[in-house]
Amino acid sequence: MGAVVGTLTMQTKQRRPSRDKADDDLEMTMVCHRPEGLDQLEAQTNFSKRELQVLYRGFKNECPSGVVNEETFKQIYSQFFPHGGKERLCVYGSVVFLPPVLTNASTYAHFLFNAFDSAHTGSIKFEDFVTALSILLRGSVTEKLQWTFNLYDINRDGYINKEEMTDIVRAIYDMMGKYTYPVLKTDAPKQHVDAFFQKMDKNRDGVVTLDEFILSCQEDENIMRSLQLFENVI
Repeated sequence: MGAVVGTLTMQTKQRRPSRDKADDDLEMTMVCHRPEGLDQLEAQTNFSKRELQVLYRGFKNECPSGVVNEETFKQIYSQFFPHGGKERLCVYGSVVFLPPVLTNASTYAHFLFNAFDSAHTGSIKFEDFVTALSILLRGSVTEKLQWTFNLYDINRDGYINKEEMTDIVRAIYDMMGKYTYPVLKTDAPKQHVDAFFQKMDKNRDGVVTLDEFILSCQEDENIMRSLQLFENVI
């Protein structure tokens, strides 16, 4: 969860002072994609209008066209996360420290991009961004876990299989590289996948359902703590 949220909120911290609504509406008309109105987004998310204005300015600063394609998303992700080498990431019960410099964030960013692009359009609009951010920062435990499940369910068939989980875990370990503490072993991804299925595949049918995923996560104190790390980040 830390890997997801740390990236997405970093650009919203240092922005120029707020202006009035007329200026914001004018700015929205000058991009290729015009987001939904603030009233509608406020009703659909857990953010206030002022927070949405701050988020929008940060989004537009990085993406003047109003949409983010995958390549741009990868560039932003690899450039801005982590910051300072003090971020923590909970990987199936094990807390590890992320390095100051990522070795290869591209693959994980690809999976993350697909999770944000819920409509499969090949791009992320401000609405997609702020809806996901609302869930990750201020959603209920169930909402956060549902979103995370969808990240791991690569083919969107409603189940997580070992191949999907292996792809995600390897991407995370490629991203963290050799600079983590404690140092990660070569077979660590396989060990984590095996441990994941041992714990979460309750009926031993080779796949993890949403219900199994939520139940197992709620039983894990490390995972539940990781869900609370960024609740007050903005």
